[in-house]
This record gives sequence, structure tokens and C-alpha cells, in this order.
Amino acid sequence: MKRHDSPVTPELLEAIRAQYRLDWGGVHGIGHWERVRAVGLALAAKTGADPRLVELFAFLHDACRYNDQRDPGHGPRAALLARALRGHCFELRDGKFGLLCEALEAHTLGRLDARPDIATCWDADRLDLGRVGIAPRKELLSSAAAQEDAFFQWATQRP
Repeated sequence: MKRHDSPVTPELLEAIRAQYRLDWGGVHGIGHWERVRAVGLALAAKTGADPRLVELFAFLHDACRYNDQRDPGHGPRAALLARALRGHCFELRDGKFGLLCEALEAHTLGRLDARPDIATCWDADRLDLGRVGIAPRKELLSSAAAQEDAFFQWATQRP
């Protein structure tokens, strides 16, 4: 696997935390984001997704929640945050940035996507649903890699 420099810097985390409204250690906080990153990077090695995009998604997708229950606007708000932080806290070229914003905006809609970057982001998030008492379902995962028995078991049984 090709090594990449992580876009998740102390400056990015500080900017996210400064506007975060929920419990940093709660069900939609930093622990969830770290699990989504770990699973996402493992998936990216199989799907060919951009690891920088996957990492940014992991730390931004729930960063603008107003509550831990139903919050349909948090994905679009996360995309707005990404737009505000781009160029200051991270860099991502235009085409990949468009995919990141699309992944953020629509990650709660339950859709599937064949594009590796978006599929990897959404699958990594969905594979961590067990933390809120929802068993992930293979038919709701976009990538064949996430549906593989061994990978699915590993990803869904992580602490």
C-alpha cells in the first residue's frame, strides 16, 4: 500500500473541536471518527479509494451534529465546514474535494454508490453502526470489499 500523509492534523482537529456541539467522547464523537478512519483506510487499500479523502470524511462527517438522534442537516453542514476549512486546515484537489462534499452531504440518505471514494466512506461509517445498537447489513454496503465475510466480521467486531 502506498503511504500517504494524513490530512488530519492538530490544526484540523482543533478547528473541528472549536465548533463541535456534542460530547467529544460520545457516540458521534472522536472515537467513532477514529474507527471510521481505521476501517476506511483498510477498505481503501482494497477499493482504491483516496486515503486522504477517506480520512477527511471520517473526521468531518458527524462534526456538525446538533444532537445524537435524528439530525438530517448534519451532512450538508459538514460539507459547509469542509469548504470553510479547505485551504486553511487541509488541501484536497478539486475533483476529490467535490467527491468529499458529496459523500458528506449524502452519507445519511441510505444510498449505495459504485464510486470507490464515496463507497468506501459510506461503508466505513455504516460498519460502525453497532456502537448505537444497529447491526450493519451487507446489502446496505456499496463495495464488495466491505461485504467480504472476513472483512465484515473484522470491521463490525472492532472495539
